[in-house]
Amino acid sequence: MPRQSSDSAPLFPPNFLFGTASSSYQCEGAYLSEGKGLNNWDVFTHKPGNIMDGSTGDVAADHYNRYLEDIDLMDSIGVNSYRFSLSWARILPKGRFGDINWAGINHYNKLIDALLLKGIQPFVTLTHLDFPQELEARYGSWLSPESQEDFAYYADICFKFFGDRVKHWVTFNEPNFQVNLGYRLGTYPPSHCSRPFGNCTYGDSEKEPFIAAHNMILSHAAAVNIYRTKYKEKQRGSIGIVMHAFWFEPISNSRADKLAAERAQSFSLNWFLDAVIFGRYPPEMKNILGSRLPEFSSIEQERLKNGLDFIGINHYTSYFVQDCISSVCEPGTGTTKTEGFWRQSSEKNGVHIGEPTDLEWLNVYPQGMEKIVTYVKERYHNMPMFITENGYGILNKPNLLNEEIINDIKRVEYMTDYLDALIMAIRKGADVRGYFVWSFLDSFEWTYGYTASFGLHHVDNDTLKRTPKLSAIWYKKFIAEHGRTKYRITDHVSGHLVAC
Repeated sequence: MPRQSSDSAPLFPPNFLFGTASSSYQCEGAYLSEGKGLNNWDVFTHKPGNIMDGSTGDVAADHYNRYLEDIDLMDSIGVNSYRFSLSWARILPKGRFGDINWAGINHYNKLIDALLLKGIQPFVTLTHLDFPQELEARYGSWLSPESQEDFAYYADICFKFFGDRVKHWVTFNEPNFQVNLGYRLGTYPPSHCSRPFGNCTYGDSEKEPFIAAHNMILSHAAAVNIYRTKYKEKQRGSIGIVMHAFWFEPISNSRADKLAAERAQSFSLNWFLDAVIFGRYPPEMKNILGSRLPEFSSIEQERLKNGLDFIGINHYTSYFVQDCISSVCEPGTGTTKTEGFWRQSSEKNGVHIGEPTDLEWLNVYPQGMEKIVTYVKERYHNMPMFITENGYGILNKPNLLNEEIINDIKRVEYMTDYLDALIMAIRKGADVRGYFVWSFLDSFEWTYGYTASFGLHHVDNDTLKRTPKLSAIWYKKFIAEHGRTKYRITDHVSGHLVAC
């Protein structure tokens, strides 16, 4: 466990948020309960072959019905914040084309109030990859500018009913991954792609990701504008966006490979952050893509500038990057023109960038945490940051003993090392204000289904019993040593149930 420095200076700033994280589809369950509509993941998971173990999020960890038990577990760890997402289809089953589902509003009001009564601050994401299927059926969701109107309408409702108690809002979770997996590779809904990226029924992998991203960016701007003009003065909260952020290490010290690593960040992280902070796409993208990249109008550019109050970073692992402009690369992630002409690899001369794990994409490289935080700090003028996800996953092998699941020493080592690296970035001046472990519970891990788990708590798939793992006990001790304050605004908690 990291220790205090010799002069006893605290390792974390005052009011630092120590939390856990989840998302609605991955943990809530309650499929179509109490007026909830179909979302894109409901439809996707019910089609055979899309999920590794053939499972769905119909029940998941049943967090919808067991949230009070789960909040007690959070309280026992000592977290002062909980990052969760709202189910758009639970609040607006048909988007702006139908009525508000008051049962959904009631549920989230009860969840928020229960958190606050335990001194746990809600850190709320509007959409974590899921949205009403109605919007996909009506106009193709993020491929249409109509999505901007729908998202703004939804955001306004959430700010109105929950914003008096929510002080941190996130518009999108990992839109950079969502457009890549949904519209380039086709492995996530709406399963759009074209060759050579995949073999989907619909899609154009070299065009649609940029259209979808453009509409998401403008949807984010619309939500931020609504919050700042209608709610911020009274509610006194903040609003940001959460990005998945790999660290990309040049595979050599050559100038070409260093530029390739920068292109990798530009075609992934900076793609969205440059747009919502500077009002433009990264120069590296414009230089390569040309007219393929949509344009922002002058009005949109002004609205986008400084279009957030904080940056959320989901960081798990790092990769080597090789230049593919001045040298020939084998096919792989990043090598095409529309990806930016760089090649991603976990290995250099047969040696992994960090300790491999059960998951093919996850290598343990703690240095990447300090490096990506420092990179974001320097590029975006030290805007406030939160580490909104960081965690260690395992594959749930059939012969894995319960004792091995609970005694998750590898997860403890991972968290220890990554938090040490985060502390180094903070000591060097990075304005980091919170850290959220992914995830609070073992839950539905997207296309892995229940074959992979990241939780601090084991969830028995048959009984749904929660059992704290060694990592939960470790995190409790860490927070007790380094955390200082619980979040108390309980005077705001009273009678938020909405009558139909």
